[in-house]
Amino acid sequence: MRPVIAVAAGCLRHPDGQVLIAQRPEGKIAAGQWEFPGGKIEPGESAHAALVRELHEELGVEVRAARPLIRVRHDYSDRTVVLDTWLVSDWAGQPQGRERQAFAWVHPERLQDYPLLAADGPIVTALQLPGDYVFTPPDYEPTLAAAALASLPRGSLLRLRWPALDGQAYRAAAARLLPLARAQGLRVILDRDPEDALALGADGWHATEAQLRQLRSRPAKAPALCLASTHSLEALQRARALGFDAAVLGPVQVTRSHPDRRPLGWTQFGEWVAAAGLPVYALGGVGPAAQVQAQAVYAQGICGISAYWR
Repeated sequence: MRPVIAVAAGCLRHPDGQVLIAQRPEGKIAAGQWEFPGGKIEPGESAHAALVRELHEELGVEVRAARPLIRVRHDYSDRTVVLDTWLVSDWAGQPQGRERQAFAWVHPERLQDYPLLAADGPIVTALQLPGDYVFTPPDYEPTLAAAALASLPRGSLLRLRWPALDGQAYRAAAARLLPLARAQGLRVILDRDPEDALALGADGWHATEAQLRQLRSRPAKAPALCLASTHSLEALQRARALGFDAAVLGPVQVTRSHPDRRPLGWTQFGEWVAAAGLPVYALGGVGPAAQVQAQAVYAQGICGISAYWR
C-alpha cells in the first residue's frame, strides 16, 4: 500500500497575472522538473499553517493573503500525494532560492511550456480558468443574449444553452454570437455535439451528466476545454477519470427552477469538491456574491444564470 503524503503548495500570483514556479534541484526526486513551491504538512498542522511555514523556509517570503485553490490527489508508483493548493495574492519579501532552486514567473497559459510534475495538471487548469461561468437562460433568445453580453464579467466562461433550438438553429445562433462574445472578452462554451463545437471554433464543450455517463473516454474531436454537469460525487469522479478539465456541481442551495431537488449545502458541496481533484463551479441558488464562500471550500468559482443577466 502506497504511503499518503499531504503537501501544502502555494501559487504566488503577481498583479500582472504571472505565477511563480520552482525547479526541483539536484539530489531531489524528479530533479529538473518544475513545481509550485511548498512542502509536507506536519501531523496536527493545518494546510494554511504549513503553507505559511514552507513558503518562508523555501522562499523567504511572509504570506499575507491566500485562499484555497484546489485539492489534488495523485498516485505515483511508490506514493500518493495529496496537494492542498493555495492561491497567494499578497506576500512580504522577494522570493529567493533558499534551497538553491531556480525560479520562473510564468503566465498561466504558458505553464505547459515547462515540464511540471504530473500531479500539477489540475492546478494549471485552475489557474487558467476564471471564477465566473455563465449560462444563457434557456428562454433567452440569442438576440437578447447578444444585446446583454457587455453586462457579463470580462473573462468569464459563457455556455450557450438553448434547449428549444434544433441543431441547425443552435449552430447558426452560436456562429453569430461567438465573435460578439469574444469581443467582450468572453470564452464561449457550446452544448450538444463536441465535433460541432470544435468546427465552430468554440473555446470549450459542455457535456450533460447523461452524456457523461455514456462516454467511455474524453471525445477525441472536441475543443481544448471540456466541462461537465454533475450532481453527485460519483459523476465528479467520472468526469476526472475521463479527462475532463472542469465540472459544475449543484444545486448548492434551493433553486426556483428545481424546487423539488434537495440542495447539497456548502458543507457537502465542499467535501465533494475536495475529493474531486479537478476545478468545480458551484451552481444552484448562488450568484457572484457567493464567490468568496465558494472558493473558501476549494471551488473554482460560481456558475449561474439569472444572477448574471440584466
